[in-house]
Parts: sequence; C-alpha cells; structure tokens
Amino acid sequence: MKPESATYATAELKQADRDRYYATLVLPARAREAITALYAFNADIASVRERAREPAAGEIRLQWWADALTGEGHGNVRANPLADALLSVIAEYGLPVPPLTRMIEARRFDLYQDPMPDIATFEGYAGETVSALYQLAAMILDGGKPVETGDAAGHLGVAHALVGHLRAFGYNASQGRIFLPWEVFKSCGVAEAEVLAGQGGERLAIALTRLAELANEHLARAKTAIAALPRDLRPAFAPMALLGPELGRLDLEAPFVRQAELPDWRKIAALTLWSLRP
Repeated sequence: MKPESATYATAELKQADRDRYYATLVLPARAREAITALYAFNADIASVRERAREPAAGEIRLQWWADALTGEGHGNVRANPLADALLSVIAEYGLPVPPLTRMIEARRFDLYQDPMPDIATFEGYAGETVSALYQLAAMILDGGKPVETGDAAGHLGVAHALVGHLRAFGYNASQGRIFLPWEVFKSCGVAEAEVLAGQGGERLAIALTRLAELANEHLARAKTAIAALPRDLRPAFAPMALLGPELGRLDLEAPFVRQAELPDWRKIAALTLWSLRP
C-alpha cells in the first residue's frame, strides 16, 4: 500500500467514523493500516446517502465501487487513494471480493425511503454491511487465511447495526427514513406517520425498548462467541467495547432528541481496557 494512500484512508476514517477509528488504535501494528483501509471503504459507502442529492447519484457512486472491485472500472481507478488502499489490501491478504460487492449492494437500500420490513430482513442487512466487516478484519489479523469466527461476527454485526440505528432513529425519521424493523413498531401500534412526524409516546418507547433488548441479546451472544476465539483474532471485535455503554446511554422515551454520545476519552479508555482483558 502506498504511504500516501494509507494516510488518506486514516484521515477519512477519522473524520467519517470515529468509533471505528478509535478501534483501530488497539489493533496490532502489523494489521492496522489494512483494517483501517477496509473500515474507510465501509465509511465511504455508508455515507453515500448523505452525500448524494438523489438516489441516482448514490447509485452511480456505489456502482463505481462495484466496478473498481471487479476490475471493470474506467480510467485509473488507483488514482483514487482510498480505492488504491483497499485494492492493495485485497491483493496482499487475498480477501474475497464477493463479500465486499454484497456490502455495496446492500447499501443500495440506504438510498431509498422504503422502511425496513422485519427483523429477518434487518439481520440480513446487518450481516452484509457489518458482520462481513468483522469477518474480513479477522481474516486480515490471521494473515489472510480463511477464519471461522462462528457466531461472533454474526451476532456482533446485528448488535452493532441495532445500536447505530437506535442512536440515529430521530435523525433518520426527520429525513423520512426508518431503518429499524417496522414489524416491531407495527406490533406495538405505532403508525408510520407518527414516526415521520416526530411524534413520540408510550407505544413508540415500548417498540424501541424491545429493539434495545434484542441488541442486548445479540451483544451477550457475541461476547460468549468472541471469548471462544483465538486471542489473536479478538482485536477485530474491539468495537464491542463501545456498544454496551452507548446502548445504556440511549433515552428511548425521547428518541427524537439527539442522543448523548460517549466522550472521546471514555471511548479510548473502554477500548484500551477491553484489549487488555485476558
């Protein structure tokens, strides 16, 4: 990987996804640049919706990445420092491309206003966008050899996605989007129009509490699965150190108010302590 590409990926990740940036600080030095490039790519495609004025523009950006990964990109793809960094990591560690292209495909859902229909669909979305990221990071830590992380990547990916979308619930609703599984809200008697209008209430709080409980269940299962992994692979799952505290800070009775975030120093401390545990 070119030094300038690695530097660019680090800067992009630090600006776009500070939690994952802090998580890279507890990674072994030998794998830090590679996993940072992977995370920066994820941050780029995850933010396409925010940067695109309309779905068509977002589709073009996602297709550019898909073409770059499959060798069908036009022009000098490696002139893009983030693409250069990611392609270098793929080549060095022999990372499989299909999980990355499926990650891009899953992000097409972000471009539109359709609500997430049910828990099964959400778990599939989380698997393609977050669990796959954990799996690939573990593969990098293993020197590029295929790894079996069992339930660790799967459960932590779903928990991570749930916590993220619970924290962003109010903002997404203000943008006309509902990323959390709608079947849970419907079963609690919540109307879509109420959510999009920013109207809270007891029924909405109950629905969000059920989703928070589901996130806690996945976190508990992920913790057990991570503990069973070889110690060398565990740093790939360091973001788990932040999910429990972030979930605990949510005010589910005021979901349309910006949720309190952990101070940066607490994030770094939590990640450091997590990495030092036997």
